[in-house]
Amino acid sequence: MRRPALLLIVLLPFAGGCDQLSELLELPNPARDAARLEAEGRAVGSGCRHAGRSLEDCYALNPSVDKASVFAGWKDMNDYMMENKIEVVPSRFTPAPPAPASAPPAPEPSPKPGTAT
Repeated sequence: MRRPALLLIVLLPFAGGCDQLSELLELPNPARDAARLEAEGRAVGSGCRHAGRSLEDCYALNPSVDKASVFAGWKDMNDYMMENKIEVVPSRFTPAPPAPASAPPAPEPSPKPGTAT
């Protein structure tokens, strides 16, 4: 009876470091990655709602973020803002206009007839 209890007491501190060990070894953890992406999407959606952006604008500005989590964050923030009568804080960010396409180089003037090059 004493031996299993002693073994448990000795090995218990090492069991707590499994997550740290997996992070050090950079082992994939799909559950942790999915939770991080979900939290990121909710943060993006709630930020868009707080700034007064529509869902469509939020999707367009953040194409790489999961739309379902963006919607969930947007909806949660909308409910919170309505319940607490919080006004929209307009964003001062305006998307930069697309850079104009570089004009093709002007053709070099052709030599005049009768001149040597």
